Formats: sequence, structure tokens, C-alpha cells
Amino acid sequence: MIVLRSLSLLIFGLWLGCGSAQADKRVALVIGNSAYKNAPRLANPVNDAGLVGSMFRNAGFDTVEIRLDLNASEMRRSLREFAARTRDADMAVIYYAGHGIELDGSNYLVPTDAMLETDGDVLDETIALDRALYAVEPAKQLRLVILDACRDNPLAKTMKRTLASRAIGGGLAKVEPTSPNTMIAFAAKAGSTASDGDSRNSPFAVALTDHLPKPGLDLRKAFGFVRDDVLKKTGNKQEPYVYGSLGGSDVPLVPLRPVAAGPQANPQDSVRKDYELALQAGLREAWEAFLQTYPDGFYANLARVQLKKIAAEEDRTVATEKARLAEQEKARLATERAQKAEQEKAAAAAKAAEEARIAAEKAKQIEQAKAEAAERDRKAAEAAAAKSLAEKRALEKAATEAATKQAAEKKAADAESRKVAALSPPPSSPPPGDLAKSVQSELRRVGCLSAAADGDWNAASQRSLTLFNKYAGTQLDAKLASVDALDALKAKPGRVCPLVCNFGFKADGDQCAKITCRAGYHVGDDNECEKVPEKKPVVTREDSKRRDQDRKEAESAAPKSQSSGQMICNNAGCRPVAKGCHLGPVPNANASAKITGEVCN
Repeated sequence: MIVLRSLSLLIFGLWLGCGSAQADKRVALVIGNSAYKNAPRLANPVNDAGLVGSMFRNAGFDTVEIRLDLNASEMRRSLREFAARTRDADMAVIYYAGHGIELDGSNYLVPTDAMLETDGDVLDETIALDRALYAVEPAKQLRLVILDACRDNPLAKTMKRTLASRAIGGGLAKVEPTSPNTMIAFAAKAGSTASDGDSRNSPFAVALTDHLPKPGLDLRKAFGFVRDDVLKKTGNKQEPYVYGSLGGSDVPLVPLRPVAAGPQANPQDSVRKDYELALQAGLREAWEAFLQTYPDGFYANLARVQLKKIAAEEDRTVATEKARLAEQEKARLATERAQKAEQEKAAAAAKAAEEARIAAEKAKQIEQAKAEAAERDRKAAEAAAAKSLAEKRALEKAATEAATKQAAEKKAADAESRKVAALSPPPSSPPPGDLAKSVQSELRRVGCLSAAADGDWNAASQRSLTLFNKYAGTQLDAKLASVDALDALKAKPGRVCPLVCNFGFKADGDQCAKITCRAGYHVGDDNECEKVPEKKPVVTREDSKRRDQDRKEAESAAPKSQSSGQMICNNAGCRPVAKGCHLGPVPNANASAKITGEVCN
């Protein structure tokens, strides 16, 4: 009870401080491809995706989407949907585990349905790394892409080269992002391959979850610790590498919770919050890190209870495995009809292992009960502190209301005693037209209205104010332009409504820029450049009819004469009159009869 009362007072003191500021919005997309249709299955990417996704969720990300074994169309759709979520985010992270490939200095992510029979298929069947960078680009503070995709790709070895000079690397190629505050982390340095690991998760994924979620740790330093861990676990065979740059300020994946300011601030507030984070993780490493930071105090004692519970569970697991192996050895010797002494020895070992397992199970149950009791005491203390705080706030609220009521009564008495009419009229509101124009101008400034500010509060203006309500979280009346709406708009320092571009355009800062594709490519259905399919000539029924008709007309037409156009016929048939000749009377034996024949000069 003394401990419980002390903890209640401690929690009560902590909660008297000011509340922390609202956290920035953080979103993450996690993709793991293991079940490749045209290559051997990868064991770890799906497990790594689950591990890293859980890390982001425990780190307090607003949105974490985990997608597994995606084909090409599913990967494109996931990236497109994630790009829409990053428009109002401060931090956007993409983690990809699976096969990757490098072609002529560019990197591509390989979906599960890729065949890659030739090097030309890379452009059609894979997803360019630039597509992932485009998806995180709208984020305001940090854009992070983590690639655990440097594995030895069997598809690259069987791929046919259509051009002998075309380069296909064994790992991924070096990349330098052009957008500011952008980082790209490779599981292995450019041109080298990464290990998939002998355990459930790859060394790179395990190191990420150990260091990235540490509150307040700058990402550059966190990735340095990741590099050191992976080099150590792989015998200096695999070196992770980071490309890109950040500014001079620290950029942690998990920010430190601000300490409450003012005379009532209590430095123990961070201890309680860190304890709750370690409790959510439930890992030995989390509790050991907590005790290194806070070696003494009530929460340190609770952390040691949790560590004992974890150690008891580990001992129980080891004892259970030893008992299973001893029982298997006993059964094997009995099956092989070994000597009686060996069987008796194996039976004794199995019995001892079983007794050790039972003892470990009991010890685990005891430590589990102790940990549960400690947590019940802690929650009871927190509930008591919350009740005390609520009662104190209720008293403060009643005192405030009494003071407000007294002030209002005094003001009413003063007004009654004066009874003086105002000589000057109250200040008038601005004309409706000017007010509507001012609201329209502010709507244009925050990116919710594209039309000109003309003072006409029409349907377009009402839709723009409705959009502002949606993205700013306000509930202004969109049917009319009001002073409240103008004040709410002026309170916003920058863009509120996201920039939405038409098909064929993409966002470039605060403007939409037309998408330009290289020769032989056009803008596809997913608003990206894709190769134009070749068109094969198709013979239609009308073309066949027209060709047959032309042939018949040509056959039925009379042959053109190469001479005078006259014809001469005899027993051998008809033929054109030769050039320079004509038909006329010719001499014959019978002078009385006229014979027509061919007469030449």
C-alpha cells in the first residue's frame, strides 16, 4: 500500500504538467515479396515486412500499411494510393523487401509475377525506384525509402541480353536523390548483394528495428548503428549504405516527447512514458535499454520484474526443447534396441529434462503472476492519480465559473446604473461583396479555390469553403461568406487543401506540371509514362471489296492502243494498226472489188 500510495503521488505530480504538443503526421508503406512465380521463394521478406511494420506501429505512426506478395499492378496501385496519403503528411517512409535489379545504372523493384526473359522486359514488368521516390515526395519534413532488395537475383542470371553493351549489375546502383530531405537506405552498398539471413529475419531488418525507433535518435546516427550491427553479424561481408542528405537539425524517426514547462513540470514524466513504450514492445532489449537510461527508482524496479518474466519464459522455452530432444533420443534408442544401459541413461536424462521443464514452467508462472500484480498496482495508482486530478480540476472549474458569474453580475449592475444610450452607431460590418471577395482571396491563398476572387459567392466558392472545412477540421457555414470564415482562413499560414492535378499532369511544388514522356512512350492509365504498343496493319472487309472491284475494272477495260487506235482483223485474229499506218484500199487482182487493208507510208 505504501508503494501504491507513493506511485499515486508520483503520477499525480506528473499529470499536473502541461500537455505535449501535437505530433507530426507520419505514414508508412511496407511491402514484402517472397512468393515469386518464376524464381525460388525467398524466406524472409514477408517476415521482415511484418517485423518492420510492427516497429512503425509501435513507434506511433498515424498510418502503417503492410502489403505482401504483390504483382506489378498491385505494386503500382499501392504506391499510387500511398502517394495520396503523403500529401498532408510530415514524414513518409517506404520499406521494400524482396528482389531488386539494376539496369544501365537505374534500379527497379521486382514484383512476384515478373518473368524477365530479356533485358527489355525490365522496363515493362518491374517498378522503377523513381516511382517509390515520387510517392514519398509530397511529405513536408522527411522522405525515406528503405530497400532490403540487394539479394542475389536469379532472374538476372537467366535473362537474355538484347544488347551486348547493356550493363546489368549484381546488386543495386548508386543513387542520388534530387529532392531535399530525402534519404535512400540500401541493405548493402551499391554493386554488392545482401544476405537473406539464416534465421527468421534478415540481419538488416533486425538492426533497423533495434535502432530506428529509439526516441530522439537522429536518423543518420541510427543508420550508422545499423551499419555496425550488420557488419558484425555478417563478418564484414555486408555493409548497408545510405544515400541522400538532411539538414543540420536532428531528424529522428520517433521524436522525443517534450518535457512539460512551467513550475509544475516534473522530470519523471519521461520515465513513465518510456516505461510504457518498453511495455508495449515487450522485448528484452527494450527493458535493458530502459534500465541503462533509468537504473534507479520505482519504474526501474518494475522493469526488472518484467525482465525476470522474460527470462523465465526463455528458460521455459529452452527446457521444453531439451525435454523434447531427450524424449526423442529415448524413443530412438528404444526403436534401435540399444543396450539396456544406454536406454536407462536416456530415460533418466528424459526424466530430468521433463522435471526441469516443469520447474521452468512453474517459475515462469510465478514471474508472470508477479509481473501482472505489479501492473495491476501501477494501473490502480494511475487511476487514483487520475481521480485526484479530476477532482482538483473540478474544484478549479467551479471556482472559475463562480468568478465569471460574479464578474457578469457586476457588469450588469454597472450597465443598469448608467442607462446611457450610445450616441454613435455600432461599427458596421464590411459590405457583403467586399467580405465575399476577401474570403475568396484567402481561399485562393490556402489552395482551396482556383477561380478569381470576384466577390460573387457562387456554388464554386461554397465548394471551396467546404473543402477548407474538410482539411482544416472546421465547421464553417459554406452557404455564405462570414467574418468567422475570414478569420479562420487568415489563421492558416500556408496551403491547406492538397494540390490535385488533372490527368497528364503532376504536382510540382504549388503548381501542376505537364508530364513529358520520351520518344516511344506516352502517359498511361496510371498517369505514368509507359511504352506505346506497336500497331499491326489490319485488313478490313471494305479494303478487300475495293481491291476486288479495281481488279475487275482493270480486266474489263479495253487495252490501250500504242498506235493510231485502228484495228485490223483477218483469219488469224485482230490487232492494232501499226504506228505510222492506217486503214485504206489496197491493190488486188480483181479491180472491180475494193479491199480494205493496212496502208503504210
